[in-house]
Amino acid sequence: MSDNLRILPVIIGPTASGKTRLAALVAAQTNAEVLCADSRQVYRDMNLGTGKDYDDYIVDGQRVPYHLMDIVDAGEKFNLFKFYDAFQIAYADVVNRGKNPLVCGGTGMYVESIIKNYNMHLVPEDAEFRKQCEEREFDDLVEELKTYKTLHNTTDIDSKKRLIRALEIARHESTHAVEYQQQTCSYKPITIGVSVSREVRRNRIAQRFQKRLADGMTGEVEQLLQKGVPAETLIYYGLEYKYLTLYVTGKISKSEMEEQLLTAICQFSKRQMTWFRGMERRGIEIHWIDGEAPMEERVLAVLHILQQFDFGKQL
Repeated sequence: MSDNLRILPVIIGPTASGKTRLAALVAAQTNAEVLCADSRQVYRDMNLGTGKDYDDYIVDGQRVPYHLMDIVDAGEKFNLFKFYDAFQIAYADVVNRGKNPLVCGGTGMYVESIIKNYNMHLVPEDAEFRKQCEEREFDDLVEELKTYKTLHNTTDIDSKKRLIRALEIARHESTHAVEYQQQTCSYKPITIGVSVSREVRRNRIAQRFQKRLADGMTGEVEQLLQKGVPAETLIYYGLEYKYLTLYVTGKISKSEMEEQLLTAICQFSKRQMTWFRGMERRGIEIHWIDGEAPMEERVLAVLHILQQFDFGKQL
């Protein structure tokens, strides 16, 4: 990459690592606006369940502008390809207004698509294949998917709908040219990771989980169901929406919901870190900072890293 490219800070971290507040504080000091890279925060009316901490964006009484949150209705289809298109539009808008884009997110695939600036082609839907899959047993489909790849990402088999789509993509990619091609980039991403120990991460997850329950997370799911969002769709979104929907519809008890959901969130957080470590193995440099240090120190650490890449010159 040319040294003249615009520096694009990318702050990543697992759930409950404090990355959103950190990004907002850094943005406030660098004439930046935050571009969110989260696969579920794109949905409107899915707030508590996706961990949208709107207050994190208020710094010294002013709201730091953010983008790519609340851009589609709950129940609509949204994927990596649509996100990437939306990111390009938001990025250009921020730059054209004389501001600095700053990415913040925990969805590894979304983040990596930005960092590597992929030129992506959507894998088409195969209606006939989907119909055939619907008539097959779940375990049979899982075994077929295993013939194409190792199932590190268990979200592929969270539901039959997800499983069929994963299998559809795997079949397509096995007989077609590479779907993701890196293209010329107009920015130079500087990736900064927020590192938190497993114990601290779990404690933060548990505390935030209880707070969101107290704030009405169950009621949020009930309202989505009342608005006509199918239970199957909410279950498809996974994590909070999966287990809360199962609880609200009487499939599991409250204690089962709380226990299973807390476990699932912790497992999800671990998978996020696994993805980030995989990014490093794939050649992406990540500058890790201590997510357990006081927030002021974290902000200074990020600014110090960015200054090493002359980020200050474009302020």
